[in-house]
Amino acid sequence: MTTIDMPTTTTTKKPAFKRQRHFSGPRPTVLHIVLTVLLYAFFAVFLIWPIAQIVKTGFYSNQHMTFIYIRMIFQDPMLVRGLLNAAGIAIAVTALTLAVALPLAVLSVRFDFPGRRLLSGLLLVPLVLPPFVGAIGMRLVFGRFGTLTQLVGGGGPMGIDWLGHYKVLGIVIVEALHLYPIMLLNLQAALANTDPAMQQAAANLGAGRLRIFRRITLPLIRPGLFAGCTLTLIWSFTELGTPLMFEFYTITPVQVFRQITDVADNPLPYALVVVMLVASSTLYLVGKGLLGRGCDSDTTKASTANAPKQLYEGWGLLAALPFLIVFLMAVLPHLSVVMTSLCQTGQWYKTLLPHDFTLAHYRDALLDEQAMPSVRNSLHYASLAMWLAMAVGLAAAIVIVRSNVPGRGIIDALAMLPLAVPGIVLAFGYLAISVALRNPKTGQWSTQWLNVQEQPIVFLVIAYAARRLPYVVRAAVAGLQQTPPDLERAAGNLGAGRFTVLRRITIPLILANLIAGGLLAFTFSMLEVSDSLVLAQRAKYYPITKAIWELSQRLGDGVYIASALGVWAMVLLTLTILASNSLLGKKMGAIFRI
Repeated sequence: MTTIDMPTTTTTKKPAFKRQRHFSGPRPTVLHIVLTVLLYAFFAVFLIWPIAQIVKTGFYSNQHMTFIYIRMIFQDPMLVRGLLNAAGIAIAVTALTLAVALPLAVLSVRFDFPGRRLLSGLLLVPLVLPPFVGAIGMRLVFGRFGTLTQLVGGGGPMGIDWLGHYKVLGIVIVEALHLYPIMLLNLQAALANTDPAMQQAAANLGAGRLRIFRRITLPLIRPGLFAGCTLTLIWSFTELGTPLMFEFYTITPVQVFRQITDVADNPLPYALVVVMLVASSTLYLVGKGLLGRGCDSDTTKASTANAPKQLYEGWGLLAALPFLIVFLMAVLPHLSVVMTSLCQTGQWYKTLLPHDFTLAHYRDALLDEQAMPSVRNSLHYASLAMWLAMAVGLAAAIVIVRSNVPGRGIIDALAMLPLAVPGIVLAFGYLAISVALRNPKTGQWSTQWLNVQEQPIVFLVIAYAARRLPYVVRAAVAGLQQTPPDLERAAGNLGAGRFTVLRRITIPLILANLIAGGLLAFTFSMLEVSDSLVLAQRAKYYPITKAIWELSQRLGDGVYIASALGVWAMVLLTLTILASNSLLGKKMGAIFRI
């Protein structure tokens, strides 16, 4: 009888499982590896090093680690009060922007009414002017004998000290009117991506509109809520310009700025920046826990078009009314700046509107020895920063979307990190690097380009580019994701080299996205406040925002010329925002996601 050998399980091996651990797909190309190495070097030098240098300076004394400076901060009642004020203002601004943006997002996505597109576009107007510039005009509106005092009857011989009694409220309102578009863009994108089938199913089961919104819609839009709330919270927590303009000095960003004169020998400002960084990171993690938890599993993109419901006649006008109200409130700081720029010096006093008007301040803004050079400087800095951000952003997008390089998700996270890191933190980081690069024996720099106090151009350009890099990366990533790689593969199969494919195929296909991201990087570099106020310490190198700040402190016609300079910037930046919006369209909100 023949015997049949049965297979035994003792010899079973698991090579398949081991092979699954290896990276599947084509191996990374030399181009992708080179780009990855260069990107890691860029982020290490211009993003990680500044943060590490701040931490080192704030925690080290005589080459030894110490917590004495951190203890000094929490033992100083004024510094503690500054932290509490910054946190309180940030929470209030975030709550106000959410209260304004959420109803507008629902109306703009769920309903269609006459003028919806125009009104939605007008709501982006606050992005073209930093809140601290709007605060210049608001100071005259809320002055003792300003417009608001005249509206309520004059206030008697002493007027009404609105700025003295309601300073914090003014800061919250001005910042909220500037930041709500970021919240709005994120919520609109999140609402547009929700699947209407889930809400329809809930309605079929008898759920009311309010319950559907609370139990279905809100959980689905948590990624948008997280992104909008986090950006607003961190931005307002570290906002420097607005409290400075309102002369509110008991707040951490202003306290840091006022100690800038002795940063070379005093580690206390750096320790205070470390506390700000830890606090902003804590705010981010708390927001992540409350709003970002489980986003991937709880949310779903719409599988069918979420068509808005058409509203006619009275209902359409009623839906448009909130947009008009918010727009009029949002442009109030802009209008106050315009009115100030048109007002004769000293002629807006105890009147509802200025007595006399003039265009001379616009001429003076172009001729003033401090104003005009700042415009040229900002154009120069912002242009260089735009090209640098476009080059780095394109490289990052290629690695993120087109490569199989392991760890490309880290590149994506590092590219988005500047959105979560306060601007004043990075500004002080570059300041710390400049201080660290000088010779400890002679106290001199090997080259003046490393001395931020004498020639801050290099640091300003790099700071602008690093801060605005996420906009370019998100725009370029969106372009590559929408562009099939077939043409690139076909060109490669025909013998074209990697750089030829990049130059002749890839870049032309996503050129509109690159231009849109570059324009946004240019726009927000022109508007940058923290880097400009901290790094530009000589009048010769002042960018436009630093010049506006200095002019606003000058007696006489200073505030009027500063307002005219702000209007010139507003016109220029409005054109760039409109150009970016026309190129990106509905993808505009994606650049503000983290």
